[in-house]
Amino acid sequence: MNSHHIQTAEATGSVAQNIAQLNLLAPESTCSTDLAASPWDTPAGYGPGASQEDQIPSGYPVQSSIPEEYLKASDEELDARIVAAKATLGDKAVILGHFYQRDEVVKYADFVGDSFQLANAALTRDKAEAIVFCGVHFMAETADILSREDQAVILPNLAAGCSMADMADGPSVQQCWEELTALYKDEEDDGRMPVIPVTYMNCSAELKAFVGRNGGLVCTSSNAATVLEWAFERGRRVLFFPDQHLGRNTAKAMGIALEQMPMWTPRKALGGNDEAIMHDAKVILWHGFCSVHKRFNPAQIAKARQEFPGVRVIVHPECPMEVVDAADEAGSTDYIQKAIAGATEPTTFAIGTEINMVNRLAAQYPQHTIFCLDPVICPCSTMYRIHPGYLAWVLEELVAGRVVNQITVPKDQQGDAKIALERMLAAKP
Repeated sequence: MNSHHIQTAEATGSVAQNIAQLNLLAPESTCSTDLAASPWDTPAGYGPGASQEDQIPSGYPVQSSIPEEYLKASDEELDARIVAAKATLGDKAVILGHFYQRDEVVKYADFVGDSFQLANAALTRDKAEAIVFCGVHFMAETADILSREDQAVILPNLAAGCSMADMADGPSVQQCWEELTALYKDEEDDGRMPVIPVTYMNCSAELKAFVGRNGGLVCTSSNAATVLEWAFERGRRVLFFPDQHLGRNTAKAMGIALEQMPMWTPRKALGGNDEAIMHDAKVILWHGFCSVHKRFNPAQIAKARQEFPGVRVIVHPECPMEVVDAADEAGSTDYIQKAIAGATEPTTFAIGTEINMVNRLAAQYPQHTIFCLDPVICPCSTMYRIHPGYLAWVLEELVAGRVVNQITVPKDQQGDAKIALERMLAAKP
């Protein structure tokens, strides 16, 4: 794994300090960075902040209580315990920290990156018996699919999920697939499949297995265009889930008309569309989204341009189409990091992605002015549930020879999911 893509974690100022420095938190803010300072009692739903209106599915992972000593420990005590446990474990454990993770946790990570980069980075640690993934549930599942059978993948807080991933569930996608299969069964056979399923990395292992089993593959925000090209070589149209915005923005940039990208709403006949629309479709978009990225809007970009003439606006492709159109550039977390790292002259950047990453970049590159487009700071509230107390707990359990919070993908899903991921790897931009 190229070190340019995966950075070794370095301690930076806290998110709260950086927000204060940049004066980004608006007085009327409904969110704050202390939303999960003590996440011992998981709130109903996905928690406060950008995800509070999303409906949490039944069967959502629940984190049981951990020993009280971790709840009462000071920041200094937790730091000492984590450092000591890491030293004791040595090469037997590797800690992975997602770009969007809180600074108080990222500083202990051996690797920092996006979900797929991290899963692959773990493979470079041959001696690691445990992979501690400080991210969310689907990321840990991906790591389990790619890791060796003798390695245990651990998620410090089982309640760290992803509202976008939960918007596409197995039964709903299967029902959609059956309707599409029936609709297109009489199409003339030209050697291509009527529809190819493509799933974004942000989904369950069950859905990765689904696309692998049905001739499709996984994509990331970095290679979505290449994956769609791969799919169109083999199929007449694409079913893209769970993020409508990444699918729409990618397909539009490829020249596909908006009227050829109908939205599929689960639990509605033909997703709420008529047969004529579905026959003309090129990309069928699932009704899913990222709660953090949907908060960005063109007015925020206009304000940034007014207040900072010459500002360079970069947004994540999970943002709505109108935001991507108004920005100077759109790209993955890795793209954003590289764009800032590659700027040779002091530059003002307005970034449309999760606040932890934005403020970490601001601290890492002080020669630039870097701020988040959204004045109401809402971290990914589920990922924020990975607290140092949980990290200390799982590491000290490993020291004691016990594995807790292990994420294990069922055997009947692993093979097909790995096929989907391998197809993605072969589809290089």
